[in-house]
Amino acid sequence: MASPLDTSKSTKSERYSYYLRRVNNTKLLAASSKLLFRATLLAALILIFYFTLNYPPLFDASKNDHNNPHTHHRILHSTNFISSAFYGSGAAWEKQVRHSATPRRPNGFSVLVTGAAGFVGSHCSLALKKRGDGVLGLDNFNSYYDPSLKRARQSLLTKHQIFIVEADLNDTPILLKLFDIVPFTHVLHLAAQAGVRYAMQNPQSYVASNIAGFVNLLEVAKSADPQPAIVWASSSSVYGLNTENPFSEEHRTDRPASLYAATKKAGEEIAHTYNHIYGLSLTGLRFFTVYGPWGRPDMAYFFFTKDILQGKGINIYKTQDGKEVARDFTYIDDVVKGCLGALDTAEKSTGSRGKKRGPAQLRVYNLGNTSPVGVGKLVGILEGLLNVKAKKHAITMPRNGDVPFTHANVSLAHRDFGYKPSTDLGTGLRKFVKWYVGYYGVHPGIKKEIKNVEHSEAEASA
Repeated sequence: MASPLDTSKSTKSERYSYYLRRVNNTKLLAASSKLLFRATLLAALILIFYFTLNYPPLFDASKNDHNNPHTHHRILHSTNFISSAFYGSGAAWEKQVRHSATPRRPNGFSVLVTGAAGFVGSHCSLALKKRGDGVLGLDNFNSYYDPSLKRARQSLLTKHQIFIVEADLNDTPILLKLFDIVPFTHVLHLAAQAGVRYAMQNPQSYVASNIAGFVNLLEVAKSADPQPAIVWASSSSVYGLNTENPFSEEHRTDRPASLYAATKKAGEEIAHTYNHIYGLSLTGLRFFTVYGPWGRPDMAYFFFTKDILQGKGINIYKTQDGKEVARDFTYIDDVVKGCLGALDTAEKSTGSRGKKRGPAQLRVYNLGNTSPVGVGKLVGILEGLLNVKAKKHAITMPRNGDVPFTHANVSLAHRDFGYKPSTDLGTGLRKFVKWYVGYYGVHPGIKKEIKNVEHSEAEASA
């Protein structure tokens, strides 16, 4: 029989062992909880960034606080944070950038196209890629007009192996990264906040994009080695209240009629400054009312087509003295030829890493059609192509920054790089309408009519 002392020792030993087991279990549980918490937090962060990159925000910037500059400021900086965090690293991403920007022809260009998902940008990107140049796009896909159209253009470019980096011009880390990866020979700067009338609703967006964004791009380009030659989009709007016709590059441009025009004029002065101080080769192109397939929905020819097909009334502006408003409508293919001509004749920048080594090229050109057409005639052509009578309302043009008349003198562009527009408004609009009904899948009868017209023209020319 065991003694009481032995029983006491055994009980104490069991209690001690039980205590140790409890302590170890508690430690294990605490460690497991910490590990689970960290894993959950990491998974949550990965999901947040994934959905931020791949899905639109929970609010529509075009419907909520679009006129609020503070909202625009927050969105811009959020976009910059995301793009800097994700696009600035990763071997696969860098491989896409290099592959897209690498030329496929001897002595081909390596071109950064800003606003590549835009109207002119997408057409120029395709034209450059088709002839064997390397093209890398940059676009922030903002909601000034339907972003789905920009995404459709992006899909088209992707099919032709053109990669678009989704980032804002004001995102310095991204621009620095891109210039570090690719030794761009040229920049075709087409990104901008467009539209004359919208400037009255959201003026800050024009300053942020057309001035601050342009300066940011020039700051990065001036420090590059080698410095690229830059061709950029100015606007015929810079002629403002000028009454001399046709508009010449020698005419006054110090009386802008809109904030949009003022920001483009400011861009021309900024270009002069960076050319003078840093030796950047800069060519500004003053576009005159560009139209055509894959165009911008905020342009008159585009929303006239939409409203006519939907049976809605359209407003046809008259000037304050009752005259018809007219524009020098320029077809997209002609503008693309002008952009490529400017790139081909752009001389190399003379600076390196921010230091100028000699005088550099500085140019400005008009790119127009040289044949102003009244808005009434534009509507008449659309009525014929759509086979629908428009519900027209003639009203006096409001004082919103629009000018009553534009007419381009393109003799300088013709002299320097052979620019010669060849598409009349009727031909260009027919191509636009054919694209429109195909893209939006409307009014099948129109397609047939347009095809018949084209077939008849082909027979006549045969």
